[in-house]
Amino acid sequence: MTDHRDSLKNRADRVLAPVLSHRASFDVAHATGSRLTTTTGRELLDFSTGIACINLGHNHPAVASSVASQLDHLWHGGWGTYRYESLIDAAESVVNVTPQSIEQIVFLNSGAEAVEAAMKLARQSTDRPCVVTFRGGFHGRTMGSVSYTTSKAEYRKGYHPLLSSVFVTPFPHPFEWGVSQDTADEMALASLDQLFKHDAMPGEVAALLIEPMQGEGGYYPASTNFLSELRSFADEHGILLVFDEVQTGFGRTGDWFLAQVLGVEPDILVMGKAIANGLPLSAIGASTKRFEGWLPGSHGSTFGGNPVSCAAASANIANLRDVIPGVEDRSSRAFQRFSEMQAENRIIGDIRGLGLMIGIELVNSDGKPSKELFEDVYKEAEADGLFILPCGPNGNVIRFIPPLNVSNEDLDKALDILEDAISTTQQAAT
Repeated sequence: MTDHRDSLKNRADRVLAPVLSHRASFDVAHATGSRLTTTTGRELLDFSTGIACINLGHNHPAVASSVASQLDHLWHGGWGTYRYESLIDAAESVVNVTPQSIEQIVFLNSGAEAVEAAMKLARQSTDRPCVVTFRGGFHGRTMGSVSYTTSKAEYRKGYHPLLSSVFVTPFPHPFEWGVSQDTADEMALASLDQLFKHDAMPGEVAALLIEPMQGEGGYYPASTNFLSELRSFADEHGILLVFDEVQTGFGRTGDWFLAQVLGVEPDILVMGKAIANGLPLSAIGASTKRFEGWLPGSHGSTFGGNPVSCAAASANIANLRDVIPGVEDRSSRAFQRFSEMQAENRIIGDIRGLGLMIGIELVNSDGKPSKELFEDVYKEAEADGLFILPCGPNGNVIRFIPPLNVSNEDLDKALDILEDAISTTQQAAT
């Protein structure tokens, strides 16, 4: 009998470059809701959600129906060619759920491309050259966006020199620094003040680019106080505050966007990942006045605003309206269980996050981050039927990102599997 996995792996090895790696030890045949089915017929819970893209779960029927209908009408338009209904429908849907400061949008394909566009908008509309980013942030891997990305040094390896006039300042990391959130905020703001004294004048800075909750960097949420201070500083000096909500957007943290959860409005909002429940689409949003400063024809995209992806986005947003209100209860359920696990397992150093974007940091007995502990937990969890991903510069933080409409049964099953995996890993480590 042919071993399908070996056959598929051998085929992949021949045609896929090794820079494209795969974490899972299995191959997927199909998926529905919270569950994956492998090519061997095994079923697993998928709590990676396609790297935080499938907020409504795999193959959601309403999204699938919208996509199928659009395929019968138009499946490609192209930026600058002609208008079509799914493009306008999607734009209206997105604007209706964004913070009040966002009045118009531009569709693109990926989060990295949206970050690039946001920085082009910021620089051209302010006529300023510099960008300030925050250490630990992830903003993509293109040559421009990797210049803003500092979640891991390896993402920049071999690509220097990067863009000039990009300045990096600390993001508050209270657990890593061993201080309270308030103290971490004060330390980060003091460092920002030093940057403006020694590295770049405020009047030369176009944008403060920040993830209001860091993703790849370790699932660290910013506080309302910290973001409010940035908002005030930006207003004082004519700098644009840009929120990269590629991972936090579309309900992941308990409201449509983290800006709304924390009560701080950005000048430019970067969106992606879950915007179309896994189909390739991203967007940037700003005020009508801000977009007036971006000259017509000074940016473009062949596939941005693809008709099929836009149809998916409209259906996605329509169905998320009834799902997002339930995120708080599911979040509380998960945080309660993780608190109980932490009380019994010293390898859990910290639990942090908002909504259903939760990071569980694994540490050695000396409190230092341990990638090895994550890998052990990962193997135990996968063997028991749960697929998860890591994050953080040390690869030691469990990303807990289920579909937002995950059933309580699947949520509890995943928590049970993680509890057993963590307990087994701790016992082996002692």
